[in-house]
Amino acid sequence: MNNNFSFSIKSIRLDEHYQPSETTRATTNFANLARGEYRQQNLRNALRMIDNRFNALAHWDNPNADRFSVELEIISVDLEVAGQAEPFPSIEVLKTNIIDHHTQERIEGIVGNNFSSYVRDYDFSVLLLDHNKQQNKFSIPENFGDLHGKLFQSFVNSDAYQQHFKKPPVICLSVSDNKTYHRTENQHPVLGVEYQPNESSLTERYFKKMGLEVRYFMPPNSVAPFAFYFVGDLLNDYTNLELISTISTMETFQKIYRPEIYNANAVAGKCYRPNLKNTDHSVTQIVYDREERSQLAVSQGKFAEEHFIKPYRTILERWSANYA
Repeated sequence: MNNNFSFSIKSIRLDEHYQPSETTRATTNFANLARGEYRQQNLRNALRMIDNRFNALAHWDNPNADRFSVELEIISVDLEVAGQAEPFPSIEVLKTNIIDHHTQERIEGIVGNNFSSYVRDYDFSVLLLDHNKQQNKFSIPENFGDLHGKLFQSFVNSDAYQQHFKKPPVICLSVSDNKTYHRTENQHPVLGVEYQPNESSLTERYFKKMGLEVRYFMPPNSVAPFAFYFVGDLLNDYTNLELISTISTMETFQKIYRPEIYNANAVAGKCYRPNLKNTDHSVTQIVYDREERSQLAVSQGKFAEEHFIKPYRTILERWSANYA
């Protein structure tokens, strides 16, 4: 990166025994599920949903729908600032691994999937809110997302990333409830039917600064499209099993905390507008605290401001200005 910064990567297995560490961002899907009296049941049910969905999509040579299971790792990325004892917990993503029980093979999946970042929390829940408090109309601060985008690209290009992962990340998010999506004629055997949005969004522009393009697909037997953020060629750079590992993992999480969209009882049509007030949906048997999630984004954004943005502002501004 440069002499001021370096990245270090830690991983921990996400299984029914997982317990969030003190440095894990509490808004991550997996940390939210892994707390409270139902934590083990939550995790067990979510992991079963992932395996079932994987086998439904990977149905060839799989007559009993039990050939595969998915193992998940939580990848935590610390940003170390030269001369400082305490590293800053910058990014958390999920890594999928696929177990083929017929061949006893362990197949590497995709890194990314879920995406959590303290600096993104700062940008959206502190900087953007403060910027618009005094405004009569909504606007975006100058250079919004520049630092975060450069930090992310620096991580993906770092020796630490290259040593741990063979391919660039793919991040899978829910669609936006303030855009309309139109079905196209393009169809992929695993990703499904492609949709195109009626306009660009702030999230799209933010992820573009991270070096990521976006395409929207609704996989077979899903009820709504997903946003897939990627580098390179999403359809040709990854195998079907790799893509299925991301779909099965992220569709499960979306069904749990966006049931109005992803567990809706009606399938998205040719012209689709997501609705978070949709009452015609089913709820999973998994306890998830959505209110806590939105509150914590603000507190974590303030943590980033206090422990990273403010103390290293001069270093960060200089590094960002010179980053190629």
